[in-house]
Amino acid sequence: MARTDFRLRVLVEPRHGAGYDQLLALALAVEDAGFEAFFRSDHLLGVDPADRTYRPTDCWTTLGGLARDTRRIRLGALVGAATFRAPGLLATIVASVDQMSGGRVELGLGTGWYEREHAAFGIPFPGTGERFDRFEETLAIVTGLWRTPEGEIFSFQGKHFSLDENGAPPRTVQRPHPPVIIGGAGPKRTPAIAARFADEFNSALGVDPRERFAIFGRACEAIGRDPDEARRSVVLPVACGTTSADIERRAAVMGSDLIRDNAVIGTPAEVTERVAGLRDAGADTVYLHIYDIDDLEHIALLGAEVVPSAVSGG
Repeated sequence: MARTDFRLRVLVEPRHGAGYDQLLALALAVEDAGFEAFFRSDHLLGVDPADRTYRPTDCWTTLGGLARDTRRIRLGALVGAATFRAPGLLATIVASVDQMSGGRVELGLGTGWYEREHAAFGIPFPGTGERFDRFEETLAIVTGLWRTPEGEIFSFQGKHFSLDENGAPPRTVQRPHPPVIIGGAGPKRTPAIAARFADEFNSALGVDPRERFAIFGRACEAIGRDPDEARRSVVLPVACGTTSADIERRAAVMGSDLIRDNAVIGTPAEVTERVAGLRDAGADTVYLHIYDIDDLEHIALLGAEVVPSAVSGG
């Protein structure tokens, strides 16, 4: 069942990367437009690995800067690659940004999928089964460190990671810790891991969200968790405009057929209608996925014409 506090957020994944000044300008536009949160992708290569114009930036370094340069919006990654950072380091990084933001950070995390990206930056990329194992251990370590009471010690012994008597775990502003977002299309392990650790379950692009939410609900019930404890979210690629020229221009930068086939490409009314449909399907949070990072007018239009009616349910 969808929550009454419906949230509309912006997720950016610029086709050619971006510098910090561009990301900040977009985040401030998102804040001014009335959105609830600004999220960015966690990638070091673009979809086209041969794109020589792509400018990589580290996700959490960027979010640390935005934590100081914004005031209201929540901030996060959707989703980060668990392969990129050691679990104890990740817990410390996210806790640091949570402190810098005054408690506005959320951690979206997945197994990592982009093999070419890992090869280009010298990051190990194990097979699927091992990535899931590492992902699960990473979540246990990160949340375990965050939940460790003051003055107590956290240790962990797993197949891939071990922590030996950490008596100085990183402290977060949010209690018990920043929200953890998990999603993906995996039929078994993804929902099972999310049932254990997720504060929000994100349905994968290109699948029926009702079905994914139902699978997640059954995974929660299997371990005795109330499924309604967690939020349910979806990503919606958007190319919105008031003229056909604006719509076509914004759609042209979307990239892959998967994205375009699952996008809403049209007027503000059409975007609002699609958001309402996702809300009816059980989503309480929708991430509008934006690809042109310099198109601040796009954000302003969505804020003026979509946010008020979508959030109110009108």
